[in-house]
Amino acid sequence: MSFNSFGRLFRFTTWGESHGPALGAVVDGCPPGIALSEEDIQPWLDKRRPGTSRFTTQRREPDQVRILSGVFEGRTTGTPISLMIENVDQRSKDYGNVALAYRPGHADYAYDAKYGFRDYRGGGRSSARETAARVAAGAVARVVIPEVRIRAWVESIGGDRIDYEAFDDAQIDANPFFCPDAAAAERWEAIVDGARKSGSSVGAVVACEATGVPAGWGAPLYAKLDSELASACMSINAVKGFEIGDGFAAAALTGEQNADPMRAGNGGPRFLANHAGGIAGGIATGQPVTMRVAFKPTSSILTPVDTITRTGEETQIATKGRHDPCVGIRGVPVVEAMVALVLADQALLHRGQCG
Repeated sequence: MSFNSFGRLFRFTTWGESHGPALGAVVDGCPPGIALSEEDIQPWLDKRRPGTSRFTTQRREPDQVRILSGVFEGRTTGTPISLMIENVDQRSKDYGNVALAYRPGHADYAYDAKYGFRDYRGGGRSSARETAARVAAGAVARVVIPEVRIRAWVESIGGDRIDYEAFDDAQIDANPFFCPDAAAAERWEAIVDGARKSGSSVGAVVACEATGVPAGWGAPLYAKLDSELASACMSINAVKGFEIGDGFAAAALTGEQNADPMRAGNGGPRFLANHAGGIAGGIATGQPVTMRVAFKPTSSILTPVDTITRTGEETQIATKGRHDPCVGIRGVPVVEAMVALVLADQALLHRGQCG
């Protein structure tokens, strides 16, 4: 089986390939009567759009979205919302060598092992190009949960981390790295430029915070809010790690250090810490939901790497074409989109059971 859909009540399905004529998403389960237009979706796609700086792939795609169904007179109808984004700048000829040999770290061999056939042009369905459809679907999710603010940023590139004492929210949209630390953004220019010029790539960690998530969203055991977020973010291309709250660092704490003490507040508890990342027992506590997502270095690089051909012969491969020297940079709007999609789904699930 191939699974191309995600969600329970608020569900989306993506379709299309990197070098096909178009790609898109079908969003089902969106409540009716919500104001929605292409102008509500486009700004989020513009954040992810390639070719906006020298630090991302130079593929030139306008990523202009079209709403094909599910909206009438500016409002959702409750029927499936179909979204389409045309591909206009494919260069399939750059991938001739990929047809013959596998790129280590990419999905080439895995797809061949599963299907016995693959679209090698840009990786086909395994390309990060697919995430444009997720961002479009995530924009729809945002209008379902207007009370929630979702904000992501790059926390580190190539192991170089921001200084949280210098955190400035306004800086996130003021530089090409979605970096809240202006000094770190300057350092990252040299790091990413160095990787690009040497034909290599670097990894990144993206942090994300969702505020305004009401206490009670989520479910015990098999639909935990944190497990749904983990599943959503781990489904993003190049993601190899996920943490909620303190994550792995919590394993080094004692019970009292890891506790989130509570005092009486207005209409509910006042938390003195948030080591749990705003989730306890799989259910939101009302605190900010915080997470970190690790992106590996881009697998498509110009540096020759040992590999084998489809017939099993040993060789080397250097991937031509236009690729992100750090795929985690454009991962920021994708992480935000997946978080929005999970939270919209959980909002409807909560309303369905608890009113």
